[in-house]
Amino acid sequence: MSHTDQTAEGAGPFITRLTWALEDGGTAVWESRRARKRGLINVRATSGAEPRPLVADARTLARLGRTNTVAAGAFTVGGSLFAAGAAIAQFGPSGVTSAWIFFVGGLFFNTGGYASLLQAVNAPPGAGTAGPPSARSWRWWSYEPGRIDWLSTFLLFVGTLVFGINLLASLLQGLSAQQTNRLIWAPDMVGCILFLISGHLALVEVCHGRPGVLPRSLGWWIVAVNQLGSVLFLGAALADFTRPATGSVLNIDIANWGTLAGASCFVVGGVLQFLERP
Repeated sequence: MSHTDQTAEGAGPFITRLTWALEDGGTAVWESRRARKRGLINVRATSGAEPRPLVADARTLARLGRTNTVAAGAFTVGGSLFAAGAAIAQFGPSGVTSAWIFFVGGLFFNTGGYASLLQAVNAPPGAGTAGPPSARSWRWWSYEPGRIDWLSTFLLFVGTLVFGINLLASLLQGLSAQQTNRLIWAPDMVGCILFLISGHLALVEVCHGRPGVLPRSLGWWIVAVNQLGSVLFLGAALADFTRPATGSVLNIDIANWGTLAGASCFVVGGVLQFLERP
């Protein structure tokens, strides 16, 4: 399918949408999230006609579908385990710990983060012709910080790894207040901040610029719900700071409820992500 010029949209150095002017008078539109998640671009053959999807080949669709299913399932299970751990911490018998539940949930978050990164690494590129999207040879890693989808999912994955440090340290016994804050609270805060930055970039991607409200976009709802979960995680982390003088947590109720609510958001986002598939 031949085309003439291109119009790029996005924020800063990031391109999230490309529009081609076709020689037949129509247009073709590539969007980074739509291509990555659903393996398609929209083509409007003539002025006023309804857009039709131009779908990638079956191999590309299968790859994108598998990584999306793994990511959605991992975040759904991981979020459920985090919610269960927070509920046990809040409502369970005194002295009962849910550290192992959080740790296993963190492993699922690691899996979901890496699967999300893999989907970005192997997403159909936006440059080139306005033909069907086609991914390159399968890759397990790439370094493409100039792409907003890669940077967002990379920060998400790194955030899950930092959370892993926090969760592993939480299994240790007999830590002082200073050690608790250094080994558990500090990585928790860093992970929350990385999640927030990742979520902001995802909002920029789905909105093609300044974050806004797109109630008819499934991708926007997924990103928005996950970003709300990240905000709640941050609130829980702030409340989980241990006072060096007394050895007590600032507010254990806020920490538990924030974790429970934030994890529930990631469960909802994971379930919705099953629907955003090729």
